[in-house]
Amino acid sequence: MACRLADSMFLFTGPHQKQIRIRRMAAHYSPSTSLLKWDGLLQKGIKRQQLSYSKRKTSFVQAVAIPATPSPLDTAENREQLAESYGFRQIGEPLPDNVTLKDVIDTLPKEVFEINDAKSWKTVLISVTSYALGLVMIAKSPWYLLPLAWAWTGTAVTGFFVIGHDCAHKSFSRNKLVEDIVGTLAFLPLIYPYEPWRFKHERHHAKTNMLFEDTAWQPVCKDEFDSSPALRKAIIYGYGPFRPWMSIAHWVICHFDLKKFRSNEVKRVKISLACVFAFMFVGWPLIIWKTGIIGWVKYWLMPWLGYHFWMSTFTMVHHTAPHIPFKSPDEWNAAQAQLNGTVHCDYPRWIEILCHDINVHIPHHISSRIPSYNLRAAHKSIQDNWGKYLNEATWSWRLMKTIMTLCHVYDKERNYVPFDELAPEDSQPIGFLKKVMPDYA
Repeated sequence: MACRLADSMFLFTGPHQKQIRIRRMAAHYSPSTSLLKWDGLLQKGIKRQQLSYSKRKTSFVQAVAIPATPSPLDTAENREQLAESYGFRQIGEPLPDNVTLKDVIDTLPKEVFEINDAKSWKTVLISVTSYALGLVMIAKSPWYLLPLAWAWTGTAVTGFFVIGHDCAHKSFSRNKLVEDIVGTLAFLPLIYPYEPWRFKHERHHAKTNMLFEDTAWQPVCKDEFDSSPALRKAIIYGYGPFRPWMSIAHWVICHFDLKKFRSNEVKRVKISLACVFAFMFVGWPLIIWKTGIIGWVKYWLMPWLGYHFWMSTFTMVHHTAPHIPFKSPDEWNAAQAQLNGTVHCDYPRWIEILCHDINVHIPHHISSRIPSYNLRAAHKSIQDNWGKYLNEATWSWRLMKTIMTLCHVYDKERNYVPFDELAPEDSQPIGFLKKVMPDYA
């Protein structure tokens, strides 16, 4: 639906109440989602061809399993209804077109950009200690408590990823060589090549929720969805029940093919790949030699799958909701994508500690140079100055149900069309999710 703001209004922002004249604008929202690019199986080489956009003019909002009436975002009442339907605490007002990313950055206190070496190394200590504790828990737990030990250890090793993530954004240390070494080492237990991920992730920040260009997730293209029955079923399973582990496909497809990188990136990519393969060919045999194949599954594989659950879930929740659109490059607006198109989600406190507040995610997309330990202070500033535009949620299976059962195939007018609307005969996995996942937050 379109939300229109009258001419001659003024937006007052920031601590100095800076005036920004608002032009007449229309912001389109409705159900839709972002999804991972599959090169081989799910995308036989996505080309810049015109998508088969839906030409229906009917607009509606579908709440997980129950269709709802059209509901624009221009009134607080409608936004509250959508928030309750989708599992959000707040759905923000559309950000005016003429607000720039610099306008938002200028309201942040300078101290949130400061690197503190002691705090950076404290995150390393937390991750190493919690991971070691997790390995002890796995070793000592009876079989029926192993899932809890794996959940802890998988969450702890996710903290390693966040440390490498800070290194990639140059927010861990003032010494860039230290960042490259720490980032590479932090990614090794995950067998994630640091430099390939860094190059791809920089493009995700530069083009967040831009159609065809965002390297983290992309909506399913309807042309691909309709291209063959086998591919359609694979997509439905991948973006339905297996979606919390879709980052594994992203890891395989996007980070090991040298052809996907620019010529000036290839040398560093090769170094990272050599490190990852060295860990696999030396570390894995050592684990198997000491503990056997079962030990490799217990101590490495299961925590690794736990890490990918959080990797997929965090990425999904950060930028995916029925009201958050993907836009073509000519329509894309940086401030809207980073402030309006990023979700702040609260998780249980132990998860946020082990994962170094990576889910305080809006300030990270306003400026990726903010260290993880300053994200909460930055978010508080953004709430004070831009709070009415923020999308905020508390993590729940209700929120996951919204994403996993509604946010599927790209549609220009509606943002997303659910699989079971386009192919009900093949969408039994989506029907299953609607039955077993809760409707309450």
